[in-house]
Amino acid sequence: HFLERQLLRRVNYTMGKGGDAAVGASRKIQLIGGDDKVDKYTWDEVKKHITPDDAWVVYHNKVYDVSGWYDHPGGGVIFTHAGDDMTDIFAAFHAQGSQAMIKKFYIGDLIVESTKKDQRQIDFEKGYRDLRAKLVMMGMFKASKGFYAYKCLFNMCMWLTAVAMVYFSDSTAVHVGSALLLGLFWQQCGWLAHDFLHHQVFKHRKYGDLAGIFWGDLMQGYSMQWWKNKHNGHHAVTNLHNSSLESLDGDPDIDTMPLLAWSLKQAQSFRAANNGKDTAFVRTAIRFQAFTYFPILLLARISWLNESFKTAYGIGASTANAKAEMERKGLQYPLLEKVGIALHYTWMAILTTGFGQWSIPYSMMYFFTATCSCGFFLATVFGLGHNGMSVYDAETRPDFWNLQVTTTRNIIGGHGIPQFFVDWFCGGLQYQVEHHLFPMIPRHNAAKVHKLVDSFCKEWGVKYHEADMIDGTMEVLRHLQNVSDDFIVEMIKDFPAM
Repeated sequence: HFLERQLLRRVNYTMGKGGDAAVGASRKIQLIGGDDKVDKYTWDEVKKHITPDDAWVVYHNKVYDVSGWYDHPGGGVIFTHAGDDMTDIFAAFHAQGSQAMIKKFYIGDLIVESTKKDQRQIDFEKGYRDLRAKLVMMGMFKASKGFYAYKCLFNMCMWLTAVAMVYFSDSTAVHVGSALLLGLFWQQCGWLAHDFLHHQVFKHRKYGDLAGIFWGDLMQGYSMQWWKNKHNGHHAVTNLHNSSLESLDGDPDIDTMPLLAWSLKQAQSFRAANNGKDTAFVRTAIRFQAFTYFPILLLARISWLNESFKTAYGIGASTANAKAEMERKGLQYPLLEKVGIALHYTWMAILTTGFGQWSIPYSMMYFFTATCSCGFFLATVFGLGHNGMSVYDAETRPDFWNLQVTTTRNIIGGHGIPQFFVDWFCGGLQYQVEHHLFPMIPRHNAAKVHKLVDSFCKEWGVKYHEADMIDGTMEVLRHLQNVSDDFIVEMIKDFPAM
């Protein structure tokens, strides 16, 4: 049965049916075999199928062959769990009833005993799944439309104020203030687009996508699909290194080489992929990365604008996952994305030239002040969320709960920074742990969820980390320095004359 299924799956795949191959194989076997026996697979067998073209996943102890399923509604993120259990990340991303879509890919059952989980681990997983059910019953996944209407209105007032400061004033100080306010506006737009595209606000996902195009493409210049591909992958495999060059189970958010290395292994993997050598640039970048971290953040928005433009206009893709998705599936909203990006640069050109009154150097000053401040505001929160926390190899990743909690840092008030400012500035991501465990819970419910998550972690002895913005930043910089030190030690061992 197994060999026949594999042969038929390969034939169907070459005919362009992708993941539907497993369906044809399953039906064929029933006709030939004349029985209803269910094939069973060990965990070790599942772990062999880790690439997009050969992808098996486990959901509630059932095995599914999703090889080549690029038409998955969520895109290539389905392949981040190839060769792994996707039960909990599936629940985190999908609405009730979505599991019906994967029934056609079913190929057999997992031999549960082969996972070698002890009773405590089984009870632990049941415990956090029960907690999720409890949160659903408590209404924590229901959004307040009034709250989001207020946030949208507040953001538009920020934008109009920044525009008015340019239009009605000739003061350089006012213009600099306008640029900084515009950078802060973009940061806050990022949180709004984030909430809408995580489908925290609307049950109908198309409405969330359209809101994401408004706050993303039009107001920020960021492609909605670029962001979803990158961010969904980050959520699914937070702080993981790829298990192989062909697999897509690595976190795109820590794919920052050659500028930053978040672990010695990351630097070693980059070296291996480049003929086993480190260039002078790579050696210098890693050696001084604790000092270059903040300057790099200032330029982050420019990189995001570039990747978004390439995605929206089909010029290129930022990751292998995104490239495969674009080649096989294309943009979900091609016209809206292109128009949104074009209109963004139109209003930006008008504003950054002072409505046509400023010189080129003055316009560039305004543009880079706004752009660099936005990159700093956004990336500061991103960096505090995960940088300097645990990093794992994809093939040895812990269970869903432990992965999300140990790779994530919550942000609290401290060092003179009040909690209410942290809550506003971070846009809900001050509760990054809770967000990664339950990404579809609206931010205004995160504080209530935090108490339950904290209690659950204490009950089960799971490390749960919080830090204020100053201490958290120092932790990130120390981590970067530690990686630099390890890299230098290894370099000296390899080249003693240095």
